[in-house]
Amino acid sequence: MSKRQELREKHKKQQKQQRLIIIIMVVVGALLIASALILPSLQPVGTIAQITPRAITATVKMTSMGNTDAPVKVDVWEDFQCPGCKQYSQQFETQIVTDYVETGKVFYTFHHYPFIDSQTTTKESHQAANASMCAAAQGRFWDYHDMLFANWIGENVGAFSNKRLVAFAQALNLNMSDFKACFNQNQYATEIEKDYTDANDKGVTGTPTIFVNGIQTSIDVLFSTIDSALSGK
Repeated sequence: MSKRQELREKHKKQQKQQRLIIIIMVVVGALLIASALILPSLQPVGTIAQITPRAITATVKMTSMGNTDAPVKVDVWEDFQCPGCKQYSQQFETQIVTDYVETGKVFYTFHHYPFIDSQTTTKESHQAANASMCAAAQGRFWDYHDMLFANWIGENVGAFSNKRLVAFAQALNLNMSDFKACFNQNQYATEIEKDYTDANDKGVTGTPTIFVNGIQTSIDVLFSTIDSALSGK
């Protein structure tokens, strides 16, 4: 075999090796992508804390409840991953509903401010907001809201993975066909983004942030602020 033929054969061999390396890299890349997509769906849902659905007699419309003509309007911006929001919801919100909303004195509205996962790829806050709105479409926002907080175990730790969010809906006996279609299509992304933008416009930087008749107030004076607004002060 001549020198030229040897070089030609060597070149062909190198080309084959390069093609083989490229094929292997493509296959490995495809497997990594497939694993990233498939493995989360194979993870177990885990234990789900059950709730007793609220017996709300006030009018409920999406994320609001109460008489729209009530003299006092309370607007709260929250992130479902926020531990302070969990505490506020379980210790203060239920009393507000009982003492003021159910008696026609307050019109109460929950607004989304999913800021905690802004630097992550999991987007648990946004997906929890997404799921809650799909529950709201079935008139069950407040039950789903309570289910989320009942199952909060930390920020960005998988408590609100997509699989668990769907399981919460199943636990509440929602119409799963409608819920999944809504959730997968993120049908209320525009509404959630509007809440977020409105919050920024109002100077909201954390959660929970509460406004009584358009004026920001703190939790420690919330009830006295509502009472003052009711008395016209």
